[in-house]
Amino acid sequence: MFTGIIQTLGHISHIEARGGDLRLIIVAPGLDYSDVKLGDSIAVNGVCLTAVELGRDSFTVDVSRESLNCTVGLDGVGREVNLEKALRLADRLGGHLVSGHVDGVGQVLSFEPVDDCFELVIRAPQALAKYISAKGSITVNGVSLTTNRVEGADFSINLIPHTLEQTTLKHLKAESPVNLEVDLIARYIERMLGNRG
Repeated sequence: MFTGIIQTLGHISHIEARGGDLRLIIVAPGLDYSDVKLGDSIAVNGVCLTAVELGRDSFTVDVSRESLNCTVGLDGVGREVNLEKALRLADRLGGHLVSGHVDGVGQVLSFEPVDDCFELVIRAPQALAKYISAKGSITVNGVSLTTNRVEGADFSINLIPHTLEQTTLKHLKAESPVNLEVDLIARYIERMLGNRG
């Protein structure tokens, strides 16, 4: 589990094809490796991946073809990525509960300055629209965010300068694809109500 609070940025320094899968080396000197062990989970742009090798300021992950087919942002050398280590039970939950299992890929409709902030408008896949509510939580490229307005499958978010400085969201523009994970609680409520019916 994760919180959607990005701990540092890294970049993909090497990609090795392994059949249909990929092995990535991610360089992240700003990540605290003191409590990272082989087999630990690290969210990379919102995708929960397993550390299979550790370096002094880098880690290596394997990405399956299934994950590559369902996500964006994991297939380019030099690409900057959002990073978060898995949540510990004693940690603060500053964002919201995030599984690291991307539900779908959305598309940025607009990314425009509004006063000191930026308004980000995204179109989600239609199947995810029912899980997105105004003032609810959503994860975009691994970042825990709060929605402002929701109209059908389109939703808007205000991004403060701190969030832009600390994440890769600053690179977004119209038509950028983004990894989306909807609120876990909304999914569980739907499941419970469906079972009652």
